[in-house]
Amino acid sequence: MKLLIARIQGFIRFKDLMGQLVSRDLKLKYRRSVLGYLWSVLNPLFIMTIMAIVFSHMFKRASIPNFPVYLMSGQVMFNFMNLSTKSAINSINGSASLLKKTYVPKYVFTVSKIISGVIDCIFSMGALLIVMLFTGGEFSWRLLLFPLVLVQNFVFTLGLGLFLAATNVFFRDIQYIYNAVTTAWLYLTPMFYPIEALPVSLQYAVSHLNPMYSYVSQFRCLTMPGFVPGGITMGPLIFIGVVSAILMLFIGLWVFVKTQDKFILYI
Repeated sequence: MKLLIARIQGFIRFKDLMGQLVSRDLKLKYRRSVLGYLWSVLNPLFIMTIMAIVFSHMFKRASIPNFPVYLMSGQVMFNFMNLSTKSAINSINGSASLLKKTYVPKYVFTVSKIISGVIDCIFSMGALLIVMLFTGGEFSWRLLLFPLVLVQNFVFTLGLGLFLAATNVFFRDIQYIYNAVTTAWLYLTPMFYPIEALPVSLQYAVSHLNPMYSYVSQFRCLTMPGFVPGGITMGPLIFIGVVSAILMLFIGLWVFVKTQDKFILYI
């Protein structure tokens, strides 16, 4: 308990540094960009439009009502995890010069990458609202529960980001392997097809063993009232999402704390 309190106190002590790192990441991302932060809204809109045109012909609209909202809802949740972890994976190696000069809690660099991802995710939420408005999506009070799903995804992504950042210090191939993993992960998460399109045996595995399916489906239940993914109600989805988030955070923290003292020898 004392160690946990010390970690929390350290986190609070360096909150200003973390804020500067988040600000730096956002400024670097949109530096020399004519559209600036507006691109965070236009980019997902552009990708959604292309994918909606392609996949709406592959899957009948009767099976997926309001396909653009279905697609965009999945993108918001999955892209947050995908882009944030890919940014976090090099957070320690990329901060080698600073870590060698002064003492800074190493987790600060990884956490700042995930927080930057949260801000981008909120911008993407704006793009989703635009899609809902132009496609006749149903706005309801359930949308106000969006933070509850984002928190689950954030905790899961943070744990995964810490794990990847730590292991990538010792095994630089992790970043390349992870690119292949996320590609397979994307197609195993019903982003642009209904889960019913999968074989029954694979449906169970995806719905119960794929955490991103839980977060994507929970979010779709908020943006598409009446949506019941694969016959699974909101309760089991939340249970799977919360358990997956806590488990991944525990694994990520354990690996990071166990190995962080050796980072300086490899970066």
